[in-house]
Formats: sequence, structure tokens, C-alpha cells
Amino acid sequence: MPRDYYEVLAVSREADDDEIKKAFRRLARELHPDINRHDPEAEEKFKEVAEAYEVLSDHERRAVYDRYGHEGLRSGGWQPASGFGSISDIFEAFFGGGGDPFGGVFGARGRSGPERGRDVAVQVTLTLEEVLTGAAKEVEFEVSAQCSHCNGNGAEPGTPIETCPRCEGTGQLQSMTRTVFGQVVRTQACDRCDGDGRIAQTPCGVCRGSGREVRPRSMSVDIPAGIDDGQRVRLTGQGHAGGRGGPPGDLYVLVMVEPDPRFERHGDDLVMRLDVPFTQASLGGSVPVATLDGDEEIELEAGSQPAKVIRLRGRGLPALRGRGRGDLHVVLNVMIPSRLTDAQRDLLRRFEESANGDTYASKHGEGLFDRIRQAFRG
Repeated sequence: MPRDYYEVLAVSREADDDEIKKAFRRLARELHPDINRHDPEAEEKFKEVAEAYEVLSDHERRAVYDRYGHEGLRSGGWQPASGFGSISDIFEAFFGGGGDPFGGVFGARGRSGPERGRDVAVQVTLTLEEVLTGAAKEVEFEVSAQCSHCNGNGAEPGTPIETCPRCEGTGQLQSMTRTVFGQVVRTQACDRCDGDGRIAQTPCGVCRGSGREVRPRSMSVDIPAGIDDGQRVRLTGQGHAGGRGGPPGDLYVLVMVEPDPRFERHGDDLVMRLDVPFTQASLGGSVPVATLDGDEEIELEAGSQPAKVIRLRGRGLPALRGRGRGDLHVVLNVMIPSRLTDAQRDLLRRFEESANGDTYASKHGEGLFDRIRQAFRG
């Protein structure tokens, strides 16, 4: 069942026309799909609000709805948003057609003049070692640039450029749409001159009158140290050329960081598992550990327990913004032998016979659950 229309607009059943109109205006601004592109349900939410307004702003429909609800409207043959052609028609009908009431927020059509070029996206892959130091990566891509043959005007050199006969030089075409709110005049860019107002009598033979041509481009991009997987580097003005003298778009470099089998990344910190034989964990001693800066030796205490964490300060990754480096957390994995010779079994039995209650006592008085709790606090 559809939601209650008063609930959709967040007004009371006693709300007057002005309150309903203000509620719709506020929600239309908040829920318009063009400013909620991250929300896949944005268009449905906007349609729901428009449907509620269409009913509650009409006195006859509102009376039927108040008395019989949604079923009363359907039995009378009413269909939601039956007077609208599209979501943009709804918005333009309420706020006025022929332009964007919010200064370009919703991408209104029909505007001639400079047009910003589209953005370009490329992808680079880094290793953790490159994240540590930063890296210069060579990227290759294609962009549309100003045509070198016609200098971007779209005409074959030496031939005239005329006023567009379809839009008479305005760059815009107007059409009228009938909606439940009355007649609405809609404006859109001229489809013959693409909103420029002028057309080349003899189109450029290289760019076919577009004023732009596709060119390959390569450049070196500096990727900063500490960048994370999925982050982007933006290079302003390195994208596609703009139209009608507009600025070029930007180049976005998407950074992917290769998984490293040795380390697990947590922000600027790294976590690694260190396999240690149970004999070495019991006796202690020096153990080599791999870090991004090379191998290092760490000292194990005698009686080191499974899941013990040894923290190597400053051996993680650098902060992307700020100073210093994260830490490397080494988690001990004490290995228990699964294949024993008869002689080894005999040695272990003799050890077990000699063990007493103090043999397995924790050196620091901590049991397994104490270590688990400490790990969760960390």
C-alpha cells in the first residue's frame, strides 16, 4: 500500500493549500534525483512526493482521498502522476519552466554559452612499498581537444560561419507542455547547432564540424605516500576540452593497492602473522621479521603465548595528511607439531612427566580470556 499522503508531505490533515505547497517545495528541493545521485531510490522518493502533492493540492481529489483513501482515488479512475511527462516536467511545472530555479544545481537544459568539458578517469596500481614512498606513475588516455585544423570553430579554414536558421542564432528551442499545473514552456539546446547559435557552411574535414578531435595523451602522475586503496588523485584541467570556449574537465586517477600476502592494512597500521615453533616460543630468542623497510630482528620472551602482539612503532605506512608513520603489529602464531617421530614423542612424554603446576603458569598472571579482552580493547 502507498504511504499516507499527509505523512509523505509531513503535514497535518488540517493543512491549508499554502502549507501543502511549502511542504512540497521543501521536499522537492531535498529529494530531487539530480542532487541525490548516490541514492538509487531518489527518483521513486521524488515521485512519491509529487504524487502526494498532485492529490492534496486538488480540492476534489483531496476530498475523495480524505473520505475513501487510496482505494477511493483508484475506483474513480485516477492514476498517479497522470498529468506529468517526466520527473523534470514535475519540477519545471512547479518552479517554472525554461530554466533551473537553483542556478544550475539540477542541470537545466537549454543553456547556450561555455560548456565545461567532461572528466576523464584512469586507474593505476601500487604495491605497499610504493604506498610507503609515494610513486610517479605514467598514465595513458585519450581526450577530446581543440581541433588543430580549424582552431575549434568547426569550419573548414577560409569558409564562413553562419547564423543557425533553426534557432535564429539563439542556440535554444522552446516547446510547450500541458501539465496539471497548466501550460509550461520548456527550453532546450538547439539540436542543429548544439546550442551555439552558429553553424559552419563547410564543416571542418578533420573534426566534422565539432571543433574537437580525439588525441592520445600520456603524462606522469605523482601519487602521494600513504594513499589508500580506492582513493583518487585529481588533476584539474587535464580532461576533455570544453565546448563553446568552456574550460576543460579534470583527470581523475583511481588508485588500487595490490594485496600483500605478508601484511593486512588497517589505516596507517599494518598487521602480520609470525609463525613461531612452539619450542622457540617456549625458550625465547631472536626471530627475523619482514617489514616494508627490510628484515628486522625481534626478541621473543621465553614462554611467549599464542596471539601475543609485538608492536614495532613507526614500521607501518605514512599518514596521507600529517606526519609520522603507523605501526606494525606482529601477531605470534605458535606452531604445534602434527607429525612426530617415536624419539620426539618420547622426549615430549619425558617433558610432560617433569612438568608441574608452575610450568604452564602465565608469567604475568594473565589467562587466555585476559588476552582476548586485551585484544578487543586494542
